[in-house]
Amino acid sequence: MSINIFLPCRKGSERIPNKNTKDFAGVKGGLLKIKLEQLIKVSTVESIVVSSNDDVVLDFAEKYADSRIKIDERPDYLGSSSTSTDDLIEYVPTIIPDGHILWTHVTSPFLNESGYEAIINRYFQALSEGYDSLMTVKELRGFIWNKNGPISYDRKIEKWPRTQTIEPLYEIDSSVFINSVEQYRTMNDRVGLRPSMYVQDAESSIDIDWPEDFIFAEEMWKRKHKI
Repeated sequence: MSINIFLPCRKGSERIPNKNTKDFAGVKGGLLKIKLEQLIKVSTVESIVVSSNDDVVLDFAEKYADSRIKIDERPDYLGSSSTSTDDLIEYVPTIIPDGHILWTHVTSPFLNESGYEAIINRYFQALSEGYDSLMTVKELRGFIWNKNGPISYDRKIEKWPRTQTIEPLYEIDSSVFINSVEQYRTMNDRVGLRPSMYVQDAESSIDIDWPEDFIFAEEMWKRKHKI
């Protein structure tokens, strides 16, 4: 029942250059440093695999004394902007051969060690309830439309219902995916057929993807940590 972290940090982010290690809110080592220091505090984790084709990332991770941190020098063809997530998923069980894989990202800096502990506990509980995997999500409770009209409510029933009465939708926030190595191999996916959806609060769900996300998250971090 071991949990092994997969932490992908590819080289060459186009939207935010050097996103993984550039200074973040005054933190040298940036998002990578923040994430590694959160993960090494999670006692239930057996290994933390830092997978990258970026020497700066690998060199930084190697400096940590925690023996659970493992370095994976990912081949360049799996670390480019054109690499598909499906190809990376197929690669993961070749470097983590057994147990359960918790896939997470440095771009979720507000998901801390206590959050990971809670998610891992929920995963094993979910397995006993008939779920086969877990993914973190954020709840959407609002007036959500596609190009054809509303999808979160029915205007034939009520044009503007109270948002708290709208049946929620869920957006995958890419903070955590947990699945067994066995299912990685048989299904080529980081979730199974019946994933448990772990609803996170708005702060923990923050994912840094665009330059404005980075700036916003920096300001939040400074306020939270009184920098």
